[in-house]
Amino acid sequence: MRGIFAGMPWWLKWVVIPVIALFVFGGLIVGILTFLIGLLFKVLVFVAIVGGLLYVIRKFMSNKSSHGGW
Repeated sequence: MRGIFAGMPWWLKWVVIPVIALFVFGGLIVGILTFLIGLLFKVLVFVAIVGGLLYVIRKFMSNKSSHGGW
């Protein structure tokens, strides 16, 4: 592999080949990034909902215990 790249000019190795790779695999890269960002968003929404629910439950339980019964 080094022998193949040794005879090529720098612009071919560092510009043309990466552009071709992005052109060929660009849809796959975008699809993976979209999936990961969507998953991260769903995890953050889940954490926010669970945190809010725990806050409301603790607030309700502390108000109920502070009344001292009847």
